[in-house]
Amino acid sequence: QVQLVESGGGSVQAGESLKLSCAPSIYAYSGHCMAWFRQGSGKEREWVAWINSGGFTDVVDSAKGRFTISRENGRNILYLDMNSAKPEDTAMYYCAAGRETWCTTDSADYIAWGRGTQVTVSS
Repeated sequence: QVQLVESGGGSVQAGESLKLSCAPSIYAYSGHCMAWFRQGSGKEREWVAWINSGGFTDVVDSAKGRFTISRENGRNILYLDMNSAKPEDTAMYYCAAGRETWCTTDSADYIAWGRGTQVTVSS
């Protein structure tokens, strides 16, 4: 099974930036939708952003204008640029690969997940 591995998490102050990365263990999912989800302590998993193979993207309203999702197709790496971080962004962040090329915000439509990388934003 292809594994997804996230990196780049850490602790920052409010207003600072972080860049998360996600790489598969082999070159895979190049034609699939890729997404980031997050789960805060005691909260349900929440969709954050998706990008399809054509480069079209969407971001959750609470992060619009602050987060940018991108993918480096040659190396099949997924990124999440987090700018102007807020304490409410504190969560474990997961990357996920979708079943198809089209994207949804439903975690049930994603077939592969990483183990997550923790992001903590202090006020």
